[in-house]
Amino acid sequence: MPARANLRLAVPRGRARRRLAGADREQQILAEAIRFFAEVGFAGQTRELAQRLGITQPLLYRYFPTKQDLIERVFREVFLKRIDRRWVADLTDRSRPLEARLLEFYQRYAAATYRYEWIRIYMFAALMGKDFNRRYIRIVENAILRPICAEIRHHCGLPSAAAAPLSELELEHVWVMHGGLFYYAVRKYIYHSRVNDDFTAIATRAIAAMLAGVKAIGIEASNGRERRRSRA
Repeated sequence: MPARANLRLAVPRGRARRRLAGADREQQILAEAIRFFAEVGFAGQTRELAQRLGITQPLLYRYFPTKQDLIERVFREVFLKRIDRRWVADLTDRSRPLEARLLEFYQRYAAATYRYEWIRIYMFAALMGKDFNRRYIRIVENAILRPICAEIRHHCGLPSAAAAPLSELELEHVWVMHGGLFYYAVRKYIYHSRVNDDFTAIATRAIAAMLAGVKAIGIEASNGRERRRSRA
């Protein structure tokens, strides 16, 4: 009687699924999901992601029961975990010139966020109507931009935020600078445009222009315009 045929399909070398510890497998899925969503957007199917990982879709769902669970984890990994609480502590250290503090912050912020995966996932989230962007914007405004506004007031000899609440126009003034630096990364990673590689020089000029604008306008003038607009 002929020997029973071995019906197991041969797996090409290098393609075999390695047995990983649970935490390692979860991290592997997460890392590949970040690359995957950055390339194709959130419309990408988990079936295709599983194929890229060389695992089955049921195994992927063992770690992330739904696609939304995986997306939420990507958001925490890509956006929330890269925010360093020391940034604000250093931003508010008035023993150093404000220009130096702002430049150091944006150098750190750019190193943590102005990357291929971060920028592309951020843009795909906006296009798909995900609320990541709104959640992240609230964090940036409350944890970073409002403290910057308070430091700008101190730098310019203007009333403190405790004496006069921050206005929407003040925040918008800082958002213009922040958004302009963000758009530098958009041009680089979304439009693949030519950009100047000297980010320090770009940030230095943007910070100087923003501070000069605050000094030229003054908080009282800004608040006066805003009050007149609200009464119109």
